[in-house]
Amino acid sequence: MREKKQLCIGLSLSATWKKGNSGQQSDSGAKPFSNDSFVQLAKMAEKAKLDFVFKPDALFLHTEGQGHSSRFASLDPTIMLTSIARETERIGLVTTVSTSFNPPFVVARQLQSLHWLSDGRAGWNIVTSIGGAENFTNSPMPSSEERYAKAIEFTDVVRRLWESFPYEALTTDSASGQADAGKKISAIHHNGEYFSVKGPLNLPAHASGTPPLFQAGASDSGRNFAALVADAIFASTPDMASGIELRQDLRKRAKAHGRSPDAVRVLPGLYFFLADTRSEARDMYREAHAHLSMERRYASVQSILGLRLDGMPLDRRVTADMLPDPRQPVRSRTHADLLRRFIVNRQPTVEELLSRPEVVGSAHWVVAGTAEEVMREMITWFEAGAMDGVIALPGGSIHSLELFLDELVPMLVEQGLFRSEYTGTTLREHLRIT
Repeated sequence: MREKKQLCIGLSLSATWKKGNSGQQSDSGAKPFSNDSFVQLAKMAEKAKLDFVFKPDALFLHTEGQGHSSRFASLDPTIMLTSIARETERIGLVTTVSTSFNPPFVVARQLQSLHWLSDGRAGWNIVTSIGGAENFTNSPMPSSEERYAKAIEFTDVVRRLWESFPYEALTTDSASGQADAGKKISAIHHNGEYFSVKGPLNLPAHASGTPPLFQAGASDSGRNFAALVADAIFASTPDMASGIELRQDLRKRAKAHGRSPDAVRVLPGLYFFLADTRSEARDMYREAHAHLSMERRYASVQSILGLRLDGMPLDRRVTADMLPDPRQPVRSRTHADLLRRFIVNRQPTVEELLSRPEVVGSAHWVVAGTAEEVMREMITWFEAGAMDGVIALPGGSIHSLELFLDELVPMLVEQGLFRSEYTGTTLREHLRIT
């Protein structure tokens, strides 16, 4: 009998419940930039048998976000997860590292170090960064296309470095065996457009295999990159139709690259507001976004699309002919493409557009309700082929996360859509990567 397919679930280690006016809540007794609270979150996620915890990152200080943004300031994610590795046993640890402003050799070594220190639980969220160039160079931020071309070469170098010192080279202690082991270690002699790296890496591969690769861009370049290298993509899919389109497209692209259509798991961010009643959950959602004035929403649309809507009647339709040239530079191609697609397909009113997740948040799938209601919506998306799992982004309060882990996840277990116990010890085993 064929085994029933199960969801993949990860938890974002960002205080997403503090966004907006919720950020006025204080953590009792919490020390600034202490890792204790994140260790506790990871332990909670491990108790619920989640696949992994994940730490996003940015290489600049977004000062305008103080009090409203979970990315205002943060610990280095790889160091943070190394600390968490010592406090947990099974849960995967996915760090974020940019390919735009780091040397491949250092990144290969850091990730392999986390892999060893966690005994095979490390994962790499590959980002090309959408800002921060000023902290590394006098040159402006490269185009999306150039960043992804560099990312392809960077990732290839890192993978070859991991292969340059295989685990099998550690398997013997005899004098003759040492000589044979040395023959298994080899330089990579890479000379490419962006990097020149001799190798080999000065750290062996882990017995479990290489860390799984994650990716978060959904632009055309991002999709092609994910289909080429990623085991999973962290997706911004604000509605089920966009999730279905993305997953179908990635399956076609993966096959075109000679990979299995099932190779890339689509994991949308699930920004959830859970409460004991639907009305309480919706009140939490309204409170979290109450700080977003109409002026800020207009500015957000202009920032994403270059489209000015201020002064237009709220009931006026926004149509495709009003959109600026799609080739113009934008800060996030993913968000721009999502919003353009919504306008082309739906011709929303100005009011509807100003309420979109891409405008008021991060283009994530937003749900508000009881644990059972959200569980039913997750199943609907899963059965429709819109996702393979989710990245949990709790909103409103820490109680929202507690309801997700203590009530919603057990409901998924009862439905046969999630594990009741870990069956492996490594992230590759959790994700069923052979």
